[in-house]
Amino acid sequence: MESALRDYRNSPLSQAEKALLAFIQKVNRHSNTIGAEDVEQVRQAGWSDEALYDAITVCALFNFYNRWVDATGVHGMPAEAYAMQAKRLAYQGYGAVKSVKAAGATEA
Repeated sequence: MESALRDYRNSPLSQAEKALLAFIQKVNRHSNTIGAEDVEQVRQAGWSDEALYDAITVCALFNFYNRWVDATGVHGMPAEAYAMQAKRLAYQGYGAVKSVKAAGATEA
């Protein structure tokens, strides 16, 4: 993991993973230049349109969140709070529906 964070191109990641990271790096830095050839190159590496959609969405959301946090002055949680969240997610996942149903609520 460390080598991928330092330099994904020379890390032990698969060629498909490197292709996806290169694409997302372009999305992050030069999204206005993304063209059909960029998408096709990542598809040729084995990624589906759904996987590309998910990767683009995650990239875009992190860009949004980072800018929002920077501009509003919101502070991150302490490490203990992240650890608590991790335990909760490991136990019940992201599904709020589980929590609501467990509380006796019905679907609309």
